[in-house]
Amino acid sequence: MCGILAVLGCSDNSQSKRVRVLELSRRLKHRGPDWSGLHQHGDNYLSHQRLAIVDPASGDQPLFNEDKSIVVTVNGEIYNHEELRKKLSNHTFRTGSDCDVIAHLYEEYGENFVDMLDGIFSFVLLDTRDNSFLVARDAIGVTSLYIGWGLDGSVWISSELKGLNDDCEHFEWFPPGHLYSSKARGFRRWYNPPWFSESIPSAPYDPLSLRHAFEKAVIKRLMTDVPFGVLLSGGLDSSLVASITARYLADTKAAKQWGAKLHSFCVGLEGSPDLKAAKEVADYLGTVHHEFHFTVQDGIDAIEDVIYHIETYDVTTIRASTPMFLMSRKIKSLGVKMVISGEGSDEIFGGYLYFHKAPNKEEFHQETCRKIKALHQYDCLRANKATSAWGLEARVPFLDKEFISVAMNIDPQYKMIKPEEGRIEKWVLRRAFDDEEHPYLPKHILYRQKEQFSDGVGYSWIDGLKNHAAKHVTDKMILNASHIYPHNTPTSKEAYYYRMIFERFFPQNSARLTVPGGASIACSTAKAVEWDATWSNNLDPSGRAALGVHLSAYENQVNSVSSSSKTAEPEKIIPKMEINPLGVAIQG
Repeated sequence: MCGILAVLGCSDNSQSKRVRVLELSRRLKHRGPDWSGLHQHGDNYLSHQRLAIVDPASGDQPLFNEDKSIVVTVNGEIYNHEELRKKLSNHTFRTGSDCDVIAHLYEEYGENFVDMLDGIFSFVLLDTRDNSFLVARDAIGVTSLYIGWGLDGSVWISSELKGLNDDCEHFEWFPPGHLYSSKARGFRRWYNPPWFSESIPSAPYDPLSLRHAFEKAVIKRLMTDVPFGVLLSGGLDSSLVASITARYLADTKAAKQWGAKLHSFCVGLEGSPDLKAAKEVADYLGTVHHEFHFTVQDGIDAIEDVIYHIETYDVTTIRASTPMFLMSRKIKSLGVKMVISGEGSDEIFGGYLYFHKAPNKEEFHQETCRKIKALHQYDCLRANKATSAWGLEARVPFLDKEFISVAMNIDPQYKMIKPEEGRIEKWVLRRAFDDEEHPYLPKHILYRQKEQFSDGVGYSWIDGLKNHAAKHVTDKMILNASHIYPHNTPTSKEAYYYRMIFERFFPQNSARLTVPGGASIACSTAKAVEWDATWSNNLDPSGRAALGVHLSAYENQVNSVSSSSKTAEPEKIIPKMEINPLGVAIQG
């Protein structure tokens, strides 16, 4: 991922202002260590920190049209750029960069071209002919983006909070699927799929259609001119991503440049069952597998850096971001600049533990819609910023615009979890890749449920975080938390500890408002808490809070652990873990 920063319509076009913009842009250098660029036109500044993935030799930014009247700074990947270039045959392109099409599309189609882009992106476009500008963010918010306003009437755009928080009177996250036009002086939604209204679809389940849509989503993300790999945890989502990549890699341009042997990466605590599962899948697929270990202390030592980079105080996001942050550094040290990851599947297919309690297909579908809409504040934020901290790009095929349209058009009755019929969570996805003749994965992996939190993986990591926080946050501090932090008041010492760190880096009120809050059970939205009356008495964003909703075998396992360990606290009995796309078990 690259880093972009734009200051538009400021009252100062002096050399000192240019120096300030350069200084702020350097705060984003970790996102794009390969090259820096700044273009000034009057009172407008467009800067860029580049991570070169496609056309490393000539794709430096900002980018221009033929006569340089249109200027663009972009963070993203446009997967259909070759197809779009054919529609722009009367245009002359300066580079081979996939993002070079944006300025020319604007020339040809005006502000209505954004929906033509197939990819992930955040960009600022300046039309110097009338000094107007256009800002847009991809459909789901895979790329991070913020907007701010200065007291002088200027508009600021930045890939991260740290690029604008010190210079804006007010700032907020830029809404996914929207564009901001200076001509209209406001936002307009460009992404309007049928599922966004949360109306209930009725299309029958077609396994092959779903399979082909996901294969296409993975294949298009093999567009790269640099070494890449896959994040592999041994769970369903990352294993499918790895399987499809391994199956189709040989026929790609990337294979001709870097070889047809796929590299896979996993991280976990020593002895983690996740590491074992990932190794099993890697051996089956024949990948060159890289296994990274970290200790609880390694993670604790990194917490401040993690919060500075991911820019949140959300507890489960920080827990999950830390191993991803540590692993990204290791991956980058191997010379790899891009990875493909498995975020988004649980939101689309209702794979979280609490979906077992969905009362009907209508509620099930509407919750998936809410979860997808909120991804930019949770998993997308984590995947984007934890990797970008080390100049690594993460691509997420489950959040492909076309794939989401296919998956969210399926009648949700097929997604409902019905153990009595042998339909576990994400059954429609598992069934779609159940190919007897040419198997994608072994059956026991394809139909493996999310596993119990065992062998000290979660206990060591999560309990280590809690114990560390308890040393820094007193009972008295928690009692007064609502007075110190009236917005999104922390309800645990761990949450309070993270909040203190966040506020030190980002003390502005606008910053704390960018972080989501509210009641949650096992990663649910606040609305889904209503599905079970007992949940409101046991609110916790991690999976352990939704006891009693899995198959009886899991419940029996929990009961046996409870009876054999009389000293164990109830909250530590966890029927199921959420496996993140990294290969480390993370609650929630």
